Amino acid sequence: MGTVVDAPAVVAEEVTENMLGGKKVTAVFVLGGPGSGKGTQCANIVEHFGFTHLSAGDLLRAEIKSGSENGTMIENMIKEGKIVPSEVTIKLLQEAMIKNENDKFLIDGFPRNEENRAAFENVTKISPAFVLFFDCSEKEMEKRLLGRNQGRVDDNIETIKKRFKTFVESSLPVIEHYNSRDKVKKIDAAKPIPEVFEDVKTIFAPYAPKAE
Repeated sequence: MGTVVDAPAVVAEEVTENMLGGKKVTAVFVLGGPGSGKGTQCANIVEHFGFTHLSAGDLLRAEIKSGSENGTMIENMIKEGKIVPSEVTIKLLQEAMIKNENDKFLIDGFPRNEENRAAFENVTKISPAFVLFFDCSEKEMEKRLLGRNQGRVDDNIETIKKRFKTFVESSLPVIEHYNSRDKVKKIDAAKPIPEVFEDVKTIFAPYAPKAE
């Protein structure tokens, strides 16, 4: 035997050999169902705590816009409510982290499932410092999504229901995995935005920029 399959996850800051050309990073996974307010709070964290926000969805949408063959494949999968292959998203995230001068990243909307999670850690050799989970009821998220009109192809009622189902079936096991390692910081995302940010601030206090 002699192999430890389930070694404790290493905090990203302690990783020396990763696939970012040796660049040391602090990575925080941001998870929550569609319409849970992740994007709004990520913008607040960027402004107050100096993180760079990497949205898996935005990176995929930018790839679609580029008109590449990769982009067309991604677009078709999103329309069908499917999850894009791990290696595609990981490659986009990896490139973004290498190109960016910052070393603190919020990785938003990824990993979407257990396979994503395992692949990300195996490929990049990065384990998150923690997972920020925005917990919000399906009813509240549906109300929010139907109330916003961002012209997104994935914001009609049928697709919203598909996305909820995908989130519950695929993303909750990821949250459970990190929860068993005491790495999940859960936030009640149904509260008003300012109150949610107060909870976020408490969690990110250790990462506040040092006063000069």
